[in-house]
Amino acid sequence: MKVMYDPDHDILNIEFLEDEVIDDTIEYEEGILIDYSKEKKIVSIEILDASKRISHNPTDLLNFVVLDKSKKEVLV
Repeated sequence: MKVMYDPDHDILNIEFLEDEVIDDTIEYEEGILIDYSKEKKIVSIEILDASKRISHNPTDLLNFVVLDKSKKEVLV
């Protein structure tokens, strides 16, 4: 997974499948786009005007956490 923020265009992109070809894009709601592969897997989510929707700087909120369900611990 890759998270990218473009401050010049104020776009936050969360990419789940790096090598998948985008087959379809659906606007979930105004300014939130979800890209799907041909197999209907989510390839990425793009948030337009991100600083207006999240915070002044979306990267301020970045906190990556992986949950290990078997041990119920947080791995960072």
